[in-house]
Amino acid sequence: QVQLVESGGGLVQAGGSLRLSCAASGTIFSINSMGWYRQAPGKERELVAILTSKGSTNYADSVKGRFTISRDNAKYTVYLQMNSLKPEDTAVYICNVGGAFAMDAGSAVRRDYWGQGTQVTVSS
Repeated sequence: QVQLVESGGGLVQAGGSLRLSCAASGTIFSINSMGWYRQAPGKERELVAILTSKGSTNYADSVKGRFTISRDNAKYTVYLQMNSLKPEDTAVYICNVGGAFAMDAGSAVRRDYWGQGTQVTVSS
């Protein structure tokens, strides 16, 4: 089974920066996409940024120009550099691995995986 380990969350003042990372481990053969979602209290989970194995990216309009997603394919690790943070960026940031072809319960399957989430709090 694929396991995701997230790190990098924390408390930062408005205008500051944080870098999130998410490392996938297990018997992985390939991954289609890696990305980040976020969920603020009382709100639905929303896409922040996603990066495909072919290098295509998609960002939420609210973070364009401030956040940058990158990926180390060899290490199955995705990063989210967050600059010019705003209080409205406060949320639990959740790593997503899309279309991972990996060993899971003794079989090779393709499925999505989610991390536990890491808290990002931006104070005004």
